[in-house]
Amino acid sequence: MRLTNQIRRASVSIESNLAEGCGRNGDKEFSRFIDLAQGSAYEVRCQLFIARDLGFLSVDNFNLLISKIDEISRMMIAFQKKLKAES
Repeated sequence: MRLTNQIRRASVSIESNLAEGCGRNGDKEFSRFIDLAQGSAYEVRCQLFIARDLGFLSVDNFNLLISKIDEISRMMIAFQKKLKAES
């Protein structure tokens, strides 16, 4: 299904942006890639709501996945704050 593929692509985009940011010169550029990764995390979150609303995800699986994506987002926010504080 297309929704499944979109969730996969957005999920991979989170990790890919973080990896690309690691390879950049300086914290400012890295922070920009964290912003991009965060956008992909919000995209995954939205798609999980759609999947749940369409009946493709059980409430239990939805809750588990939402808690995981929210945790990932919190970690990225904390890391980005640390980068900005060190700049």
